[in-house]
Amino acid sequence: MTQPPLASRPHDHSRCVSHALAEAESICTRQGLRLTALRKRVLELVWQSHKPLGAYDILAVLSEQDGRRAAPPTVYRALDFLLDNGLVHRIASLNAFVGCSHPAHAHQGQFLICRSCHAAIELEHAAISAAIVSGAQSVGFVVEGQTVEVLGLCAGCQEAA
Repeated sequence: MTQPPLASRPHDHSRCVSHALAEAESICTRQGLRLTALRKRVLELVWQSHKPLGAYDILAVLSEQDGRRAAPPTVYRALDFLLDNGLVHRIASLNAFVGCSHPAHAHQGQFLICRSCHAAIELEHAAISAAIVSGAQSVGFVVEGQTVEVLGLCAGCQEAA
């Protein structure tokens, strides 16, 4: 049996966060991008769990925990930067964001979203992307981007049920 993705297994989540921040800093340095303190903090908040986080949730944490008086456009600009540079993904069905597990290379977003605990597990299967492109081409459609969202129950919630 294949081991479940890290998000659905017990693990040291602080290592996920520190790894994501270090990788983001490295990517931004290589690409000559500015990972400002606010952008880094927003990325850190998105990575605090494997559950998608909305912009207003981020804004609330910035106000409560950090004492920042950030306005919604400020948070959205930080999220846009992170999204444009492949550091986060947007989960459209939830209008929320989740950290990208593979930011070092461009790829399409494929997510398993637990309807019980709301964890979002990122997959990266080229065959899924290829099947979508192939199917689209067969009907004369040009794919410009893809995000696949699959709703179900994660391994932990299945065990608990």
